[in-house]
Amino acid sequence: MLDENKKQSFWKRWRFKYRFVVLNSETFEERLAFNISRLNVFLLTCISLTLLIGSTILIIAFSPLREYIPGYTSTNIRRQMVALNQLSDSLKIKLESRERYLQNIRNIIEGVPVDTTDFYLSEKTSIEVDSAVERVYEDSMLRERIESEDRFNFFNSEISENSSTEKLLFFKPVDGLITQSFNADEKHYGVDVVSKENELIKSTLGGIVVFSSWTSETGNVIAIQHANNFVSIYKHNSVLLKQQGETVVVGESIAVIGNSGKWSSGPHLHFELWHNNQAVNPENYIIF
Repeated sequence: MLDENKKQSFWKRWRFKYRFVVLNSETFEERLAFNISRLNVFLLTCISLTLLIGSTILIIAFSPLREYIPGYTSTNIRRQMVALNQLSDSLKIKLESRERYLQNIRNIIEGVPVDTTDFYLSEKTSIEVDSAVERVYEDSMLRERIESEDRFNFFNSEISENSSTEKLLFFKPVDGLITQSFNADEKHYGVDVVSKENELIKSTLGGIVVFSSWTSETGNVIAIQHANNFVSIYKHNSVLLKQQGETVVVGESIAVIGNSGKWSSGPHLHFELWHNNQAVNPENYIIF
């Protein structure tokens, strides 16, 4: 009975209504009056706090104020970060490929064969990724039919690549007599051509000058990048007529024959031709 009386008295106190009156201090006139209980005050306070918290969350979530919260970044900043990360990755890849390309040019100038396995790594990786994808039955049947047809096709990709190379017309770099031919076993990756003094050296194909400078071993050297992964090297020149980055056309004068460098024993041109980063015999492409 005591517990029930306590509960009833508790609810009575919370539900007991008080009259709230606002009076004029001079005339004691009632300006505002209403009845309110403790329970009403509690519910009103809870509702007010809920509305206040909800409105604050909405304002912060849908306004620039959210950027001032520690650890929270805006969507635009995140997009910019993603774009910058992608840009930095692409720039890194381009820089790495440029460094490999420049290292290849240095190796070619020094007469060192280049290992091309690193250059086809990305292609092999993409092929492996493609092969890891589950094939559809119709796709497998189509692949088998095409492979069976290509098995008896004599005009494959290798022949077409060789045919495109054969269509190139190489210009003789200088008129003269070959004194030493190409010999890869002796690490002589070019031909030595003796010609008249002050004879102009011509570009064997059109392309871009990728190296034009002096080396102690081979003197004044100029290297030109051509189409179809051809690079031509001209060593022991007395004068270089083209600078690095310039574009030349086939048959254009690029240097003057000379006797520069400690590996030279007389006025001549040491001419090298590289294809796919490997030295090839120039006499297979040019009639001297």
